[in-house]
Amino acid sequence: MDGAAGPGEGPAREALQSLSQRLRVQEQEMELVKAALAEALRLLRLQVPPSSLQVSGTPAPPGDSSFAVPPGLPPTCTPSLVSRGTQTETEVEFKTSPGPPGLSNGPPAPQGASEEPSGTQSEGGGSSSSGAGSPGPPGILRPLQPPQRADTPRRNSSSSSSPSERPRQKLSRKAISSANLLVRSGSTESRGGKDPLSSPGGPGSRRSNYNLEGISVKMFLRGRPITMYIPSGIRSLEELPSGPPPETLCLDWVYGYRGRDSRSNLFVLRSGEVVYFIACVVVLYRPGGGPGGPGGGGQRHYRGHTDCVRCLAVHPDGVRVASGQTAGVDKDGKPLQPVVHIWDSETLLKLQEIGLGAFERGVGALAFSAADQGAFLCVVDDSNEHMLSVWDCSRGVKLAEIKSTNDSVLAVGFNPRDSSCIVTSGKSHVHFWNWSGGVGVPGNGTLTRKQGVFGKYKKPKFIPCFVFLPDGDILTGDSEGNILTWGRSASDSKTPGRGGAKETYGIVAQAHAHEGSIFALCLQRDGTVLSGGGRDRRLVQWGPGLVALQEAEIPEHFGAVRAIAEGLGSELLVGTTKNALLRGDLAQGFSPVIQGHTDELWGLCTHPSQNRFLTCGHDRQLCLWDGESHALAWSIDLKETGLCADFHPSGAVVAVGLNTGRWLVLDTETREIVSDVIDGNEQLSVVRYSPDGLYLAIGSHDNVIYIYSVSSDGAKSSRFGRCMGHSSFITHLDWSKDGNFIMSNSGDYEILYWDVAGGCKQLKNRYESRDREWATYTCVLGFHVYGVWPDGSDGTDINSLCRSHNERVVAVADDFCKVHLFQYPCARAKAPSRMYGGHGSHVTSVRFTHDDSHLVSLGGKDASIFQWRVLGAGGAGPAPATPCRTPSLSPASSLDV
Repeated sequence: MDGAAGPGEGPAREALQSLSQRLRVQEQEMELVKAALAEALRLLRLQVPPSSLQVSGTPAPPGDSSFAVPPGLPPTCTPSLVSRGTQTETEVEFKTSPGPPGLSNGPPAPQGASEEPSGTQSEGGGSSSSGAGSPGPPGILRPLQPPQRADTPRRNSSSSSSPSERPRQKLSRKAISSANLLVRSGSTESRGGKDPLSSPGGPGSRRSNYNLEGISVKMFLRGRPITMYIPSGIRSLEELPSGPPPETLCLDWVYGYRGRDSRSNLFVLRSGEVVYFIACVVVLYRPGGGPGGPGGGGQRHYRGHTDCVRCLAVHPDGVRVASGQTAGVDKDGKPLQPVVHIWDSETLLKLQEIGLGAFERGVGALAFSAADQGAFLCVVDDSNEHMLSVWDCSRGVKLAEIKSTNDSVLAVGFNPRDSSCIVTSGKSHVHFWNWSGGVGVPGNGTLTRKQGVFGKYKKPKFIPCFVFLPDGDILTGDSEGNILTWGRSASDSKTPGRGGAKETYGIVAQAHAHEGSIFALCLQRDGTVLSGGGRDRRLVQWGPGLVALQEAEIPEHFGAVRAIAEGLGSELLVGTTKNALLRGDLAQGFSPVIQGHTDELWGLCTHPSQNRFLTCGHDRQLCLWDGESHALAWSIDLKETGLCADFHPSGAVVAVGLNTGRWLVLDTETREIVSDVIDGNEQLSVVRYSPDGLYLAIGSHDNVIYIYSVSSDGAKSSRFGRCMGHSSFITHLDWSKDGNFIMSNSGDYEILYWDVAGGCKQLKNRYESRDREWATYTCVLGFHVYGVWPDGSDGTDINSLCRSHNERVVAVADDFCKVHLFQYPCARAKAPSRMYGGHGSHVTSVRFTHDDSHLVSLGGKDASIFQWRVLGAGGAGPAPATPCRTPSLSPASSLDV
């Protein structure tokens, strides 16, 4: 057949390509070595008489890579930084070298990796090399500029890629970041200990990596070497900041409410505060004079939970609160067991921890007793059997436990007049429980069940809610839109199920109340009942005999009614399935006081001159938030998933990147789309305007950075060029302060530099970019931030990073639900940080506001937005006059706040 390769032609071609690539690597390293040696020789001539540069009477010509070794160092030895396993300490070895001193062949290219254009190399990734050799003693190549340079510490991560080989287990339950899309390519041969330099040989030959002492540092992610060059002004890494930053964070505001997939999530305390939850935080919100107005409302936060909160119950005293969390795993892969916290809403102090080790998967529903002043707590967990248990609140001991049902349980409650009667409802069932004996005796109580019989009435698929009436009857709301009245009747031996109760319940009335499911029932102080519908979004007030008194309809963009709570006076609070909290009454209608996203968040950018920020995510909503009034300024439907965004320096327009390769430019005042462009057909991960606003860079998952020229007002743009050279998808990029250059990271941990003004060319000599100043620093890989990476990282542990505008601190969003603050520059391995919890999912993005007074962080799957106040030396604004009202109660290290 024509064009068919011979039996050995394929392997031969691959071997030839591999050898050709290695030759290009060596040629590039030789050029770098020559340039470095020439500069070193020039500097030495400025400091030392010419005679001192002679060895054996022969001066070394400038730029000659084979010039003689200075006295004091054996001719065939070079210093090398050595990596063994996950070792991070600096070790210097002298190794024999048959070739020219300091010359390194570099590691072989990973199998399957594409060749880089023009024979250039990245600082990380498959074709990474140490960059240059070391032709002399450690001091010979040190620039003679003040201050700082010394031994080079080195970060190394585990080279294993499978979960069983990693030094710690990744969060199995957390949603993975986009960096996890990378599939590890063929390993380089030099990831272990360094062997003496060998001949070129075949692809399997082992090669050493040599660093110029004081010129570069190297770290490994998933076994891939990443070389970073030290700026010339740094003489010693030991002189860089070593401790945590003086700045701290205080949780100022939480945007969002978990109404999409949870119940028992909205109550009003005796103080008038509204209590609800999102992620791992229970929010206590005090409505102000106007919905979300700057002069009124405020928030406090209980942050004692270690994973997402799923349900709430308020004690009859209106002060104590019980909150149950789901199960999870910590940063080291150890399981976090579900638990119930009972805490004081006035002091935010935990009073009791109930059920540690007793529940499975999570706490699904809970309720305080009322007839005995809240002495007992009933809990239903999320195990297969949905275990029902009764606990002594003051002592935290279990009094009784029984398997409930294999069907899901959605609600539980004590009869307010008789604590021995407990009701549960959920999928296709209503159960009436009698709790007898065992009061004060742990584990000796008994729970017996009578199953509710529907008889002639249609059995609904779900019964999400119920409420006790003052006369002793029970109302249930079901998925058919019906309200059923259950009345007490004499015990009947023919009734399915056995129990010790002298009475049971039967259906005495039915009323069709809503189209679709009834999600919430609320008994008001005047004895009337409120019901909230799903499909019809109606809120209806019912009088005696289930006579409709008045109703209101919730606007469609807020979603269905999820929860109802009676506020002060005639005020009502309504939680919706689209994570909004509404405030108002049936006569005047409702307006939002808390709003949030409903799906995973990724895009975040802050306004260049105002305390505003913009978010977007998988719910296809683009939202502009006002950080001063803590309110949603506007929101539009993108029709597609938004993944990244950036404001033009003027603030007049904002660019938004979507998951289809399409990007939009919107006017921030009119919300009109002024530009709609498509680049490729893969998702866009980063968009970034240059500091002068003349260019727009767009990083895509097709491995290309698209550059556009932008008009002065930002409304018009035209294609300027493309930066092509990455071998994986673009993850982060930053512009230089002069607006001419770009630094970029990719999914295979490359660090590349680009001359945009010079025609979007890749800079071959990365060493020359070591002193370039960057307008922003959001790249997660680079010399100034390599210390933020945890030991043993697999490359996906950090999702986002942001340097403050005053260049004092770096905020980091990790894959373990935490936000960190580091000092900047953070160029020391295992750098300490201040760590903050609260998110219940991987943190996808962090950004400082324009004046560094606040930091905004996004939760991924939990759809939460946290606004943190920056306290201390870093914040532009003064610290608040009163202490932060958000004490952290979560267990953490000594640096946790």
